[in-house]
Amino acid sequence: MKKILAAAAFAASATAALAEYPEKPVTFVVPWPPGDLEDVLTRMIADEFQSMYGVPAAVVNKPGGGGGPFPGAVEVATAPGDGYTVGSFVIGVPVIGPEIGIPELNPNPFDPIGIFLTYPFVIASSKSAPYSNWEELAAHGKDNDLALGHFGSVLPPTQVTFAAAVGSGFDFASEAAFDALDCNTLASGDVDVINTTLQLILPCLDGVNVLASIGGERISLIPDTPTVVEINPDLPLALWNGLFVHKDTPADAREKISAAAQKALSSDKAKELAKETGALVYWQDPDASNAQIEQDKASFAKIAEILGE
Repeated sequence: MKKILAAAAFAASATAALAEYPEKPVTFVVPWPPGDLEDVLTRMIADEFQSMYGVPAAVVNKPGGGGGPFPGAVEVATAPGDGYTVGSFVIGVPVIGPEIGIPELNPNPFDPIGIFLTYPFVIASSKSAPYSNWEELAAHGKDNDLALGHFGSVLPPTQVTFAAAVGSGFDFASEAAFDALDCNTLASGDVDVINTTLQLILPCLDGVNVLASIGGERISLIPDTPTVVEINPDLPLALWNGLFVHKDTPADAREKISAAAQKALSSDKAKELAKETGALVYWQDPDASNAQIEQDKASFAKIAEILGE
């Protein structure tokens, strides 16, 4: 009898060990094309997760066709809450997603594992444009039609740009959404001004005028460029990216995702990326991340007031 009980106990412990997270591949969903900062850093996190836990971890890019990160967010929202599908999301998902009529995102189905990146987000134009700074852009925009290229009209960086324009006495005559906003976007002449991450225009930075940056502090690579907050103190919005999971995700899965992320983000490779791009790379725990989200909701409400929405 004792042998039978011992065998049963061994079998039970073996089954529990086999069921320990993670026991199968994990997918990190990035809702943008490959190549930008959130994609590069999420790949570092996935690599570290695979190394630490011995299961495949892949990054899947789910661009939104100019409509923002929501297709990728919907995929994470509708996946089982078991820690095997992790979202790498920009500020717009928890702040804007529940407000724009997407059933899967309302109420907000996500909890943050942690925020890890503040983008060096900028408003830029071609060097050949008849304005080289924000003041000159505003003066030009009062008498001329200007077209703005962005990642999605409802997203925070676009709304900040719209609000900054209104605060400076002009408006964009037209606007269009793109999956990627880079050197080719400006070279094509499809738009006059873009809001994008500095990472995407670094290859042609000598041919670009960076008119302003969006965030609480100036970007180290372009220290002479003012922030939007300097232009308009009512627009204190930073643009970040973080890891999110479904609210049903077990604590042990959250802890292991967090451990892999923190190790990857403290690596020399991540530090070098931050130095090269002007990005801020760090780790903000779930409580601090939730507080950041609530603060950003309040800031975004102010922007809506400026825009009369």
